[in-house]
Amino acid sequence: MKVVHWVIGMIFSFSLIAALLFTSCEIAIYSDFDVYEREYEKYDVLSELDMTMDDAMYVTHEMMDYLRGDRETLSVVTDVDGKRQDFFNQQDRFHMSEVRELFLGGMAIRAGACVSMVVCIILLLLMKADVRRILPSSYLIALAAVGLSLAVAGVMALVDFNAVFVMFHHLFFDNDLWIFDPAEDYMIRMLPEGLFADMAARIGVIFAAGLVISLILSIAARRSSKRDRRRVLREPEDAH
Repeated sequence: MKVVHWVIGMIFSFSLIAALLFTSCEIAIYSDFDVYEREYEKYDVLSELDMTMDDAMYVTHEMMDYLRGDRETLSVVTDVDGKRQDFFNQQDRFHMSEVRELFLGGMAIRAGACVSMVVCIILLLLMKADVRRILPSSYLIALAAVGLSLAVAGVMALVDFNAVFVMFHHLFFDNDLWIFDPAEDYMIRMLPEGLFADMAARIGVIFAAGLVISLILSIAARRSSKRDRRRVLREPEDAH
């Protein structure tokens, strides 16, 4: 039965890490739109597009609403490049529809991970497992297993973000329509590679913070469980 406890604990732990990852993405992307203003200023996006910050942010809000499924079509008429026109072209719309599928898929995985965590806790409680020992210890093992991969990915991104960026697109897209021509596509002028690098770093910091907080809570719960076990073992001796 104890083996089953540990299996459930590992499922819980990997589900927690997955939930933290996708939540970190959502927080980084949607919690503060002032980030986009700072990025546009940093990379001089407005000069590249010949548009105002208000118009750029209007396009950004509409685009981000589309990605999370809050609007059905990606068509935003605004003043750009000296004339009033749709900011997005057909290639933009096709690629962003694929990006939306990825984003919504990630949110679905997060929801499934949260359900999995709840089910795992219920099962452990029904089996009268030592939850305060099983879950923290399982999380430490899962974090060690995932941590190496995360460290490698982080180092690769720091050394050559472009290579990681290209690798990501080859992994998740089965076409080359994610390759844009700045002379023809406004979207790539608004979203330069440097912006993606900064956003990836932002996600990484938030994700790391979530992992560390979970680690601290796990260590605290594990120590509490050990203290309780030692106290229980001492009680018979004290009775004598």
